[in-house]
Amino acid sequence: MTSVAIAAPNVAAAEAGEAIVHAGGNALDAALAAAFVTMVNEVGLVSPSAGGFLTIQPPDGSAPVTVDGWMDMPGRGAPDSLGRGTWDIHTAYGGGVTVTVGPGSVATHGAIAAFGEAHRRWGHLPWAELVAPAIDVARGGFRLSSASRYYLEYVDESIFGWDEASHAALRGPDGTIGDHLLVVPDLAESLERIARHGPQELYTGELGRQVARDVLDRGGILGPKDLAAYEPVVRPALTARMAGWTLGTNPPPAVGGVCVAAMLRLLAGHPLSDREHLVRVQRRVLGERLRVFDHTDDLERDAAAFLDLVDREGLAVLESGSTAHVSTTDAEGTACALTISSGYSSGMIARGTGIWLNNCLGEQELNPRGLHGLPPGSRLLSNMAPTVGHHTDGGVLAIGSPGADRITTAIVQALTGLVEDGLSLQGAVDHPRVHVHRAGTPDEEVKVEDPEDLTMYFGGVAATMLTGGGRLVGAADPRRAGAVRVVAR
Repeated sequence: MTSVAIAAPNVAAAEAGEAIVHAGGNALDAALAAAFVTMVNEVGLVSPSAGGFLTIQPPDGSAPVTVDGWMDMPGRGAPDSLGRGTWDIHTAYGGGVTVTVGPGSVATHGAIAAFGEAHRRWGHLPWAELVAPAIDVARGGFRLSSASRYYLEYVDESIFGWDEASHAALRGPDGTIGDHLLVVPDLAESLERIARHGPQELYTGELGRQVARDVLDRGGILGPKDLAAYEPVVRPALTARMAGWTLGTNPPPAVGGVCVAAMLRLLAGHPLSDREHLVRVQRRVLGERLRVFDHTDDLERDAAAFLDLVDREGLAVLESGSTAHVSTTDAEGTACALTISSGYSSGMIARGTGIWLNNCLGEQELNPRGLHGLPPGSRLLSNMAPTVGHHTDGGVLAIGSPGADRITTAIVQALTGLVEDGLSLQGAVDHPRVHVHRAGTPDEEVKVEDPEDLTMYFGGVAATMLTGGGRLVGAADPRRAGAVRVVAR
């Protein structure tokens, strides 16, 4: 058994990872078990109908890779339904956002397929053992996490109230969302099928067909052909460097890692106290995203050109969300950064499954070409940037965050606090943050966090590290009531 540090969104998820380590699991096993639990108890944020990415630092010191399990555009079997089955709602959540919900907002989910690919390559324990803690939580019941409760205060009726099964699942005997135990009908049974038959049960098995039938019956476009065709993709991670650390983060076609890499290069040598410079960097990089990355037909080309410009011109270039994250690191040098999301949720539970379905076609900031605007099989945009790294002194790191467009700025500021300011890992995560919202647009707003009132708007960083001296540490964000476990062998 190896020692493992775990940073997870809630206590139950961290305890699931801990139990897996005691059973002989490594960092990857612990991360998957914790993530499965979040798919149960982080209601409104993630579910088995999630997409996500895992960035892995292998224990042999080889180059890190990212397993892409993000959302695909569906629609192979429902061309006549394109543009249908949705409606818009506006919520004050996240500073105010308009989202699209309904059956037509459900994308082809890929997280569990990516879990399967990562497990095949790096896992130690049998697949079913990794799903078992989530089954126990689903069957025994759970209380809403603080992050779920916060989100549902805004959208419990507008998003989660239109579907009868969804509405009923959240409410206690008095008809309100309270502190009661939630037992979502059919969810434990669906997870048991995934444990027994493997990740493909949600894609080519009866469970996947059941989800697709319900979406199509209600006017959506996710069909069995879309699920059967889904494939996770393993890519070399995008490299960034800072003061002895070589970092690997999420590469294109996701946009989050590109923004992290660019900001880290421009922040080199600048502490968090240099707020003016921090704002300039965010304004330039996030502005480039809004102007170019969100609309390009070749993100890899344009991202590489921008990073080349940053390297060539340096500081001269400055003159021109509903997610969960788990980080794990073990004593063997494996690091796993795992970020997953179901968007803002479509609001519907697929009949007979207990699975809340995503609305990632309805996240308007991820679909700049409009609803159903991509060819089937295309990957959607993503802000996610799960990041790992290794240091010249032998240290290993995993870090990431939820938070929509605040993901990249939260990660970069935590890394800057750790490396440039010399803060402890927890101190770097706790440090107040700045975020430039809608950078470079007429409604740009520089949001500065109150040190006395840390809020989930500014992300929820989870980080773990094996120090050069061989000590495992973890840090969970107080903004999301996260939890840390360090399991020593």
